[in-house]
Amino acid sequence: MTREVSMLLRDKAAIVYGASGAVGGAVAKAYAREGARVFLAARGMAGLNAVAEEIRAAGGHAEVLPVDAKDKAAVDAHLADVVAKAGPIKVMFNGVSWDDTQGELLTNMRFDRMLTPVTHALTTWFHTGTAVARHMGENGGGVIVGITANVARWPVPYVGGFGVACAAVENYLRQLGMENGPQGVRVCWVRSPGSPDAPGVREAWQLRANELGVTFEEVHREFAKDTPLRRVTALAQVADAAVLLSSDLAAGMTATLANATGGAQVD
Repeated sequence: MTREVSMLLRDKAAIVYGASGAVGGAVAKAYAREGARVFLAARGMAGLNAVAEEIRAAGGHAEVLPVDAKDKAAVDAHLADVVAKAGPIKVMFNGVSWDDTQGELLTNMRFDRMLTPVTHALTTWFHTGTAVARHMGENGGGVIVGITANVARWPVPYVGGFGVACAAVENYLRQLGMENGPQGVRVCWVRSPGSPDAPGVREAWQLRANELGVTFEEVHREFAKDTPLRRVTALAQVADAAVLLSSDLAAGMTATLANATGGAQVD
């Protein structure tokens, strides 16, 4: 007798903003694997269609509805379109790019350049988070999940405004969770170390490997040597953490994070 595999998000309608990116795409695929009806949202159709094709090829359900998360009216209209197709939204993930600016010390950086990721992060999060939280609160609750990085709490040089943006987003999500908890809306996020198989991280590490004349794997070991698990968390594990937070298994969690840093950051 074959035991039926339980799907953690079976038949739940989920929106993934930034689904054309590395993190958003990984989370969208994980949501679909767990039975969610996934709506892929971002500005560019090509990236969304590629993710949708992978999901469908694996037997999952994905629909593409592009939107610019920096445009409040567009976000509201997009949400209405998704609801008309799927009914109440029960899960949302935001992996929208923040147009990050790194590589300089703050003392050498222009203010507008430092502020760019902060502004983009809070703009896209405010438009998507408030709209979806309001909708969920009016329709029996749901779960909103985000992604941040170590530098939200552990500053390092040369990250520009990225760490400031991460810290701002985390505090925004705490407040969103506290305000909307009474309506049955949970708000959580995954704190990631920056996965080695994410394109931006991989390119940076490969440049480092080339400079030192070593392999990519040796650079990975160097970055991972001080973590308890001796590895830097891959995208798939970050996505799995997002699935856990989005599921009923995390029903007691809100206004908090899942630490997926492999112990690089100890709470």
